[in-house]
Amino acid sequence: MGKKLVIVESPAKARTINKYLGKDFEVLASYGHVRDLVPKEGAVDPKHDFAMRYQTIERNAKHVDAIAKASRKAEAIYLATDPDREGEAISWHLYELLREKGVVDDKPVQRVVFYEVTKPAIQEAIEHPRGLSEDLVNAQQARRALDYLVGFNLSPLLWRKITPGLSAGRVQSPALRMIVEREQEIEAFEPQEYWSVESDLDHEGQAFTGKLARLDGEKVEQFTLTNEGQATDATKRLEAAADGRLHVSSVEKKQRRRNPAAPFITSTLQQEASRKLRFSAQRTMRVAQQLYEGVDTGSGAIGLITYMRTDSVNLSQEAIGNLRGVIAERYGEKMLPKSPNQYRTRAKNAQEAHEGIRPTDAQRSPEDLKGHLSEDQYKLYDLIWKRSVACQMIHATIDTVSVDLAAGDVGVFRATGSTIRDPGFMTVYMEDTDDPKAPADNKERILPPLAEGDGVTLKAIRPEQHFTEPPPRFSEASLVRALEERGIGRPSTYASIISTLQQRGYVEMDNRRFHPTDTGRVVAKFLTEHFDRYVDYDFTARLEDDLDAISRGERDWVPVLHEFWTPFHERVEDKANVSRAEVMQARELGTDPKSGRPVQVRLGRYGPFAQIGTREDEEKPRFASLRQGQSIDTITLDEALALFQLPRDLGETPEGESLQVNIGRFGPYVRFGDKFASLKKDDDPYTVTRERALELVAEKKENEARRTIQEFTDDGIRVLRGRFGPYVTDGRKNAKVPKEREPEALTLEECRELIANAPEKKGGRRRAAAGNKRKGR
Repeated sequence: MGKKLVIVESPAKARTINKYLGKDFEVLASYGHVRDLVPKEGAVDPKHDFAMRYQTIERNAKHVDAIAKASRKAEAIYLATDPDREGEAISWHLYELLREKGVVDDKPVQRVVFYEVTKPAIQEAIEHPRGLSEDLVNAQQARRALDYLVGFNLSPLLWRKITPGLSAGRVQSPALRMIVEREQEIEAFEPQEYWSVESDLDHEGQAFTGKLARLDGEKVEQFTLTNEGQATDATKRLEAAADGRLHVSSVEKKQRRRNPAAPFITSTLQQEASRKLRFSAQRTMRVAQQLYEGVDTGSGAIGLITYMRTDSVNLSQEAIGNLRGVIAERYGEKMLPKSPNQYRTRAKNAQEAHEGIRPTDAQRSPEDLKGHLSEDQYKLYDLIWKRSVACQMIHATIDTVSVDLAAGDVGVFRATGSTIRDPGFMTVYMEDTDDPKAPADNKERILPPLAEGDGVTLKAIRPEQHFTEPPPRFSEASLVRALEERGIGRPSTYASIISTLQQRGYVEMDNRRFHPTDTGRVVAKFLTEHFDRYVDYDFTARLEDDLDAISRGERDWVPVLHEFWTPFHERVEDKANVSRAEVMQARELGTDPKSGRPVQVRLGRYGPFAQIGTREDEEKPRFASLRQGQSIDTITLDEALALFQLPRDLGETPEGESLQVNIGRFGPYVRFGDKFASLKKDDDPYTVTRERALELVAEKKENEARRTIQEFTDDGIRVLRGRFGPYVTDGRKNAKVPKEREPEALTLEECRELIANAPEKKGGRRRAAAGNKRKGR
């Protein structure tokens, strides 16, 4: 009898599981996906009910062959890929490949599912296998077909209308729209002035502050005082009425509870790791995968957390018992609620059979494991452990007090304070917020003991000016939350969506916030104007609901795809005739006062640029690239004209070479004669001085001198030191110096012969063509 074969996705998981199952089992890894659509038109055929053409992924072909070989000898096969739709699809693809190879016809092939890589979970899964879920497979096929149809039809349109290398996606494009619309809100925002009035108070030596809450019997709102005159007048009247003292008119004491946050799901883990650890969504998922698949803790590898792609906050009874035991042991019985805390999953279509993300055994504290984990693993495990423990602890109890203090009949100031009576779960963990100005509940603000009728010393009344602020740009955490709230995409896809937006050059990160680039703006505008339905948030969410319905067996996947494809295909056909000029929509800024010609900005194939004149003018138009941080949508005429200061003439070098500063394809540079020196990061080509330019030239010449072994000036041939040893060059071709020859002793004739026999530089023609294209825009 052969061994039983278990197939998982990763070698790390295979190693961990192998030690749990014993000698009767062999565990192999598929190394991720094993099949994908053929990368060409027709991979999904709408005319034949979306028949899909797959091929084995080349990099994993050898792993598939190894699995097939082991399958021939195995007595039974267990498909143990991840417990989600993606994992179900990988199992199905594996089964189809093995069936095509004729190695599974006469033996049982079963699906096993587990949510943590621990011995009990693995053994339980093997003892209770099931068949492949056709509904989950169909949902994944539908998702893949949709993504292919959108990408394969929209992306080439973007290449033709905007620039090569761009992409559109079913979820990626609405996410981009979200970022661009937020930027437009910020740019259109007009700050409004408002004033607040605060009092500096003292009672029996304890200082505190109050904020004006009522004025002339009316509640003070944000825009009650909108200018300095109103604020000054109110301050004078309050000072006169108070005459150095305020009187306590009411004291209100309350007690409030704060409950712990639910266990992590994929999206909340990404958000909190972004806020607390400054991890990107991709980094969070990578480290979580390592913790899930298994880490050697001294007695072999073991999975430390449950499956990290989940939208359920459920916890098993065993997990709750484990957490309550740890709480009682470490923090005392008083920190346990009478009955376990229960949490309700908010995510639509959540798979309730899954659990939230938690430690597989809370007895393994972060401190105990620190010596076995990398820095990133420790930080993330610590975050997950604390959140999980805190979720089963008692609520925090906070005492609050609000005191109203009257300034005669003119106004009332309010002072608020809070003290933490019982920190409860806050002893272990507090959830962060995206708003840096949000008050923290774990900070105590203590007021002096006050009773109605008490007098309080008024030290000063301070009017303060404020301006309303625009909505904040999205961070990774707030973008993930916004996508989740709108039902766009799935938590397991957010990391790859964010990564794609950055890779395509649609967004940039500055101070951990997303800023759309000009390319991102143009793409979002094109898609919003011409494919509005397909970047509509509600439409995208409804399509996600349809995919979930397929996974539950409530809808057939083929009709869902037909409903999407027919109008989408018609729109693509219709928009193929939109001109590139209409898409790019140059922005007119005004007239160049020197030439009288129009000035405009637009996006070119190599980025945003300003242009003076048109192609119809007798004189050729002039071009200048926008500087970093400048945008087509916000640049002014003066800022655009300043770009044409380049090239700047800075005179000559002491050797008589002409000295110029300019910007090229590879960044700003100083030109001296026919040679170039790059400007450093902090050098501005528009303001760099002649002295600084000469420093850079001298540095370049010094470096060149160190590189140069010999130079035959009349022929333009040089013998140089390179990264891979000495070589001969004439500027067009390079030739390696033979090992048996001393580079210092080469003659001109030997150098000519080496260059003549050297191969042509690779890509020379392509680079030249690209340079010519750039000149012509």
